[in-house]
Amino acid sequence: MKRGLIVVLALLALSLPQWAGGIYYINLASQVLIAALFALSLNLLVGYAGLTSLGHAGYLGMSAYLSGWLMLNLGWGHGASAVAALLGTTVMAAVFGLVALRATGISFLMITLALGQILWGVAYRWVGVTGGDNGLSGLTRPSPFGMDLGKADNFYYFALAVLLLVWACIAVWVGSPFGASIRATKDQPRRMSALGFNVWLIRWIAFVVSGFFGAVAGLLYVYYHQFISPHSLALSNSAEMLLMVIAGGPGTLLGPLLGATAVVLLKNIASAYIDHWIMLLGFFYLFIVMFVPGGIVAGLDRLSKRLRSRQVASNKVQP
Repeated sequence: MKRGLIVVLALLALSLPQWAGGIYYINLASQVLIAALFALSLNLLVGYAGLTSLGHAGYLGMSAYLSGWLMLNLGWGHGASAVAALLGTTVMAAVFGLVALRATGISFLMITLALGQILWGVAYRWVGVTGGDNGLSGLTRPSPFGMDLGKADNFYYFALAVLLLVWACIAVWVGSPFGASIRATKDQPRRMSALGFNVWLIRWIAFVVSGFFGAVAGLLYVYYHQFISPHSLALSNSAEMLLMVIAGGPGTLLGPLLGATAVVLLKNIASAYIDHWIMLLGFFYLFIVMFVPGGIVAGLDRLSKRLRSRQVASNKVQP
């Protein structure tokens, strides 16, 4: 079921610019890819390590701000600023991990929330560096391998390539023995500790890697919008990404992609017709929790099993 769905989604994604029907829909698809990449990074914490974070938008915003500031104020190129943004954000994630992982459960969530709000406050108040509420504008898109990312089609394929690369890296990582140890620290932390594993270190590494991939999403975010403001670090952004992970299916590779697609499409379509569209996100979350526990991926698995069992039963009834 999952392999077939992955193949179908891959074919649809590759051919989307040919059947999307306009630049608006191609740009919307690019937004879905960026959100899916960010949700994948958060899923490493929420789904695999069992650490729910409400400050993950800080890594997206930090990476975007670093890249934008270096280009605008120091005249750095896209390549150098991107590397610096990834390194700087990863170091920040390492430091934040030292603070946040002193606790677990609701205490961990509150610490990540506080750290995220600190970053938002700095971005909002440090006008001389971040531009305050006006943000940083006048940014440009890179041209990797001579590709003009100013064209909607080219940017979409670039974002798709980055997403597939990150998805493959995460798939290999969570499927490795270390990935198994991350899942074990979620389910049986005391037993892992008794067996001689350093539970804190395993979680810290997962925290840092999650922050790194969040930084990658931040680069795509600032390249797409060519603008960055404190809104990117807001609590609402972190909560929206958490909703994508929960809706799609935490602890799965396909879940964040499906969750991001559902939330981004719902947000963009609903906001065109309903003023208080954010209420629909709340109802969507309630629907997932009440009727599709475990997320869209788990719901599709249950549906597939029911259909197969009915098919088997019908074959037995036939003479």
